[in-house]
Amino acid sequence: MPADQLAALANSDTQRLAARMAQDVFAGVFRQAVANDGAPDAGVLGEVASQCANWCRAGGSDDARALRLALLVGGLDQWGLAYTQAFGLTAIHPLTALIGGLRTRLDAREESRFQKYFEQIDAVEGDGVDFKVELRRSIHMALWHAMAACESATQVEAIVQTLGSLMVALDRKMPALGWRLVADALANIQICLLSEQAPASPLAQDGTQQLFASLRHALPAERYQAILAHSGQAVVAWQQARRQTVQ
Repeated sequence: MPADQLAALANSDTQRLAARMAQDVFAGVFRQAVANDGAPDAGVLGEVASQCANWCRAGGSDDARALRLALLVGGLDQWGLAYTQAFGLTAIHPLTALIGGLRTRLDAREESRFQKYFEQIDAVEGDGVDFKVELRRSIHMALWHAMAACESATQVEAIVQTLGSLMVALDRKMPALGWRLVADALANIQICLLSEQAPASPLAQDGTQQLFASLRHALPAERYQAILAHSGQAVVAWQQARRQTVQ
């Protein structure tokens, strides 16, 4: 991987924090959408937008502030895309309103800086790499846990299809890093099952098998084997560490 050109403006800790903030903010917005039948609560969204804007303003320069906002909005976008696909939604209106509220606070110069970094993060694989790793791990595992809690085969199939599609698209878009993020997700899924951190229902087990099978068919054979080998090494390392802890 080439050096992260954005690390000087947002170090690893800042990037990971941006990913966690995107996850927490999205979770709150999604709960609001479900509770209010999709209608935004202007008061709640205004408060959330102010908190996000305050964190972005804490950057040390105009560029750092623009980058923080680009990371946060990019993360919210990806969470929204994943959930609309997985749950068959046409839109998540509170999320759209929140992102719009964050963007309308910008003047023309701030909007230009924001757009520059937003596009750079998307176009350059190694830029914002710690953010991307943290964000994708959270999205993949959230969808898998949602699948594991499903009560019907139809629900399982919809989420598995979305999760598999996201992983395949990630591998294609990020040839150097994407497959490692897929392997990371598969390793964490196996660890969850081995450690009994998720429901071990027949539906959950069947959904996990469907996911592995879909990846096997969609990815080139060499790539899929590399993913399996990488995830397997992580699972073995976890098992060894667990045995040492027990001893």
